[in-house]
Amino acid sequence: MKYDNIVQGTFINRPNRFIAQVEVEGRQEMVHVKNTGRCRELLLPGSEVWLTAPGTPGRKTKYDLVAVRKDTGVLFNIDSQAPNRVVKEWLAARNYDRIVSEYTYGDSRIDFYMEGEGLRFLMEVKGCTLETHGIGYYPDAPTERGVKHLRELARAAGEGYQAILAFVIQMEGVREVRPNVATHPAFGRALEEAKAAGVRVLFLPCHVEPDVLEIVNGVHLYD
Repeated sequence: MKYDNIVQGTFINRPNRFIAQVEVEGRQEMVHVKNTGRCRELLLPGSEVWLTAPGTPGRKTKYDLVAVRKDTGVLFNIDSQAPNRVVKEWLAARNYDRIVSEYTYGDSRIDFYMEGEGLRFLMEVKGCTLETHGIGYYPDAPTERGVKHLRELARAAGEGYQAILAFVIQMEGVREVRPNVATHPAFGRALEEAKAAGVRVLFLPCHVEPDVLEIVNGVHLYD
């Protein structure tokens, strides 16, 4: 996945979840933050960030904030739409007979439904942007939606689907994601219950550049 254009800036502050003030080419710009998570350890005053200018008519902001370099020097893609886009590209390169995005199952929309070799797959995708000491954690804020998706996947596994929770790791150097039980204990419990029901957990490490997010070799499962 590649962004058409990218501009470097310096993060100033984040008045709310949706917008941030960034210095770009010597001027202050109000930009859209493409991640409603907290990102508290990433979006710090003075941080190096990267923006795109989609050029959509009628927008209130010219730029979207999509990447930031942590104070450790590691570059993070924080675009919450990027994980599904990069997984769609990755799945297209596999030998599935059918791939459907935004598949309705039960009371939820699951990110991907696939068919292949006589099997049916359901895959829910989560982007990981929280890292501590080389380990990824999810979520960075409570997510009742995430708990609901895990329960739907567990039910699907019981109905014969190959049910998968896929974590797209939006930084380099991390190959494992653990439930952030300190922030949302219910997600951790739901994950253990889903695994016990037969849901597989897939880690998707990525190569990250300011204008690129790409799933790399070394995909592995947490069984």
